Amino acid sequence: MSFRNLLTDDRGAVRRITVNRPDKLNALNRETLVELDVAFAQAAADDAVRAIVLTGAGSKAFVAGADIAELAELSPVQARDFSRLGQQMMWRIEHLGKPVIAQIGGFALGGGLELAMCCHLRVAGDTARFGLPEISLGLLPGFGGTQRLLRLAGRSATLELCLTGAQIDAARAQTLGVVTRVVAADALEAETMRLAEQLAASAPHALRAILDTVIVGGETPLDAGLDFESMAFGVVSSTQDMREGTRAFLERRKPVFSGS
Repeated sequence: MSFRNLLTDDRGAVRRITVNRPDKLNALNRETLVELDVAFAQAAADDAVRAIVLTGAGSKAFVAGADIAELAELSPVQARDFSRLGQQMMWRIEHLGKPVIAQIGGFALGGGLELAMCCHLRVAGDTARFGLPEISLGLLPGFGGTQRLLRLAGRSATLELCLTGAQIDAARAQTLGVVTRVVAADALEAETMRLAEQLAASAPHALRAILDTVIVGGETPLDAGLDFESMAFGVVSSTQDMREGTRAFLERRKPVFSGS
């Protein structure tokens, strides 16, 4: 499928997906949400893709929010469905089974921050800005922002950012757990790709098991999470990559994981 609002390219086993609406600061309209859902479904189905980098075109914004011009014309029912569309797409990313890194330069506001938070890792340039300003529109975050920020940063910070609409810098975002890593803005792409290539060289079954175990365990009592972890550990121990990894360790060489 060709996309009107996205660019995709593969660099080895890393797929880069770029929201390409720089004239709109990469704002998320309905068409872009649908295209993102398709693009991530394709990445999930392609065995040659082992890690994904999600970013925005241009230097001003990762994604500056939802498309306000489109949003302003929605009926209440249409707004509910728009919210659910965004939530569904971001749920797909979170549960993709392959590591997804958000490469964040410039603004990540509203739907942009929500999009970043559903990714597994978030690397930000030191000049990036973050916020959930929906309150200024008489709204609340609708793509999962209240729930994912609550889980990442806690109740106090979530209430502060949602109630005031305040923007924060990359350093505070990292302190709150919203950002995984902060790097110099001019090194953002190189550092993100270095991380993505490291993940892409890892054992795919183990990566998926880690993602599934952390996501499931975060929503269950400890005993259920521990049980899920043990079962995942057993399953991954049956893979050829586990044999390769342990053999390489004993032979004091670098493992080569095949995904089998």
